[in-house]
Amino acid sequence: MRAVAISGPGGPEVLQVTDMTVPKPAADEVLIRVHAAGVNRPDILQRMGLYPAPPGASEIPGLEVAGEVVAAGENVESPSIGERVCALTAGGGYAEYVAVTAGHCLRLPRDYSGIQAAALPETFFT
Repeated sequence: MRAVAISGPGGPEVLQVTDMTVPKPAADEVLIRVHAAGVNRPDILQRMGLYPAPPGASEIPGLEVAGEVVAAGENVESPSIGERVCALTAGGGYAEYVAVTAGHCLRLPRDYSGIQAAALPETFFT
């Protein structure tokens, strides 16, 4: 998959598209094919080198996404594969796929596009 990596602290020029392995969802996670990702202050601060990713979190920026669930861990009952969701991530949203704790997902509001829904999770979950 393609993802946006940060090559070093700086401005937007340090964002680079790179190839990475598609993550595998853990038992309590879903894998989302990302249609849109939100851009938040922590993403910008991370790019500038002022907001490190928490231990164990992805170094890829992106704290909120919208997309389609394409796989689910063995303990996940909801959301279902094929469902359109938005989600709060621990990072990794600036990629084609991201693994997210299932409980951090919301079904897309009926009247929202993926682009609109990608801006919801950071506000609603926090």
